[in-house]
Amino acid sequence: MTRENYLRPIRERILSSETGTLFITSDFLDIADTDSINKSLSRLMEENVIRRILRGVYEYPEYSDFLKEYVAPSPSKIAKALARNYGWTIVPNGDTALNQLGLSTQVPAEWTYVSDGPYKEYSYDKTIIRFKHTANRDISRLSHKTALIIQAIRAIGKENMDQKMINKFSRLLSEEEKTNILAEGQYMTAWVYELIKRICKGGSSS
Repeated sequence: MTRENYLRPIRERILSSETGTLFITSDFLDIADTDSINKSLSRLMEENVIRRILRGVYEYPEYSDFLKEYVAPSPSKIAKALARNYGWTIVPNGDTALNQLGLSTQVPAEWTYVSDGPYKEYSYDKTIIRFKHTANRDISRLSHKTALIIQAIRAIGKENMDQKMINKFSRLLSEEEKTNILAEGQYMTAWVYELIKRICKGGSSS
């Protein structure tokens, strides 16, 4: 298959996606080999069909008629694309976890994630995205929602988890999610699991 024949289906896949979608090389491995994909993506960059966000991460850009410029992709989308690119499991950490759950309206100065990959830091459009290595058991055996809740609890701290905060967490979880998070308790730190049990009782302190 010629380069042009590789290019056409890659272009079509991108153009059929929503603007703002992020792509990595492996998204096109069913079409061509890595070298051919990279050459095609470079060609599409030259044609202004896509733009490179970071090494290995490309965007089908979204243009804002109101702002008269391209919209920057969210740090969350970039983090997920990087995780897909390198095969990492990631979970928002600290202020990022609180922001993702709606427990804080403050935009984090740095978007941090715990990961089963190495310590890495990326910068894009004045935004820092940091991945911090953590023990595999802290994230790989847990559902994403459970791991996210745990990271948020740790960010707040045991001493600040009062009844009002426990009630807030309780409202974030469906009954199915509460059942699931309780079942995954064996992988949690003891003090975190005690708070999880209170949260899953509907926020009651009894």
